[in-house]
Amino acid sequence: MKRIAISSFVVVAAVTASLAGLQIRAQSTDQAWSTFLGGDQADLQPNRIKIEYAEPEHPQVEPFRDMLIQRRPLEKVQEIFSPLRLPMDLTVRTKECGISNAWYRRPDITICYEYLRDIVEMAPKDMSPEGISPMDAIVGQFLFTAAHETGHAVFDLLDIPLFGRPEDDADQFAAHVLIKIGQQDARRLIEGAAYMYNEYIKNPTVTVRVTAFADVHGAPVQRLYNLLCLAYGENPDAFSDVVDKGYLPRSRAPACKQEWGEVDFAFQKLIYPYIDRKLLNDVLSKSWVPDRNIPPPRMTDVPQSVR
Repeated sequence: MKRIAISSFVVVAAVTASLAGLQIRAQSTDQAWSTFLGGDQADLQPNRIKIEYAEPEHPQVEPFRDMLIQRRPLEKVQEIFSPLRLPMDLTVRTKECGISNAWYRRPDITICYEYLRDIVEMAPKDMSPEGISPMDAIVGQFLFTAAHETGHAVFDLLDIPLFGRPEDDADQFAAHVLIKIGQQDARRLIEGAAYMYNEYIKNPTVTVRVTAFADVHGAPVQRLYNLLCLAYGENPDAFSDVVDKGYLPRSRAPACKQEWGEVDFAFQKLIYPYIDRKLLNDVLSKSWVPDRNIPPPRMTDVPQSVR
């Protein structure tokens, strides 16, 4: 009788397990991901991005802040990243820092007015020889920086496992965002972001101290090649001339499709489950690069004391 009872228990357990498996398979995609991710997913909400143009400490910086408010760059960042389902609010703030920089420290992303000023100042005054417009250079660099710091925030707030240097992963996150949100504008966004390395491109031989390789960020030219490689790997036809013109070495190009595939696979597995699909479709349906005929912001628009 014990054998029969034990056998019956095993059969019931097996059937129960099978039915449980069927129940999991019958779940919606979001439910299945909640089962996989574990924990209470109810506090993960979209539209968690808050923005602030902080009052500067010095009155002479106020005109530059006013120019940014008029251009509304933070509102664009807020909308682009609104699909992210986060456990808490994330504030993207511009402020006067005393240095030219940008960083993430929970629960804030800080982009310094000094850094944005440098982006505007370094942009080409007219169409560059590479065909990069002033507006593209400013928008591309700004969005890449905002996406890079958002990458740090996402990895932190969602406990995304990293298998490498955080700065490299944040660069890959930013590249993926620029390539995917701007399907019709990807070329302009990537070229604009790449323009920040323009001075390094002009100098084919670079000499640095050995200690420079200890920096948490990759070398500037490495970051440029990584960005161009991912763009080329995702769409070789659209970016074929970056290889033809020598911006991306031919020795690197053959591996770019695989490199993009690895980044895209990681994004799909680790980030996509935390994205609101409807809001994402809204973001993907829009263009995020202003018309090239719209004059870009100029430092001549603000007093000399701010420049």
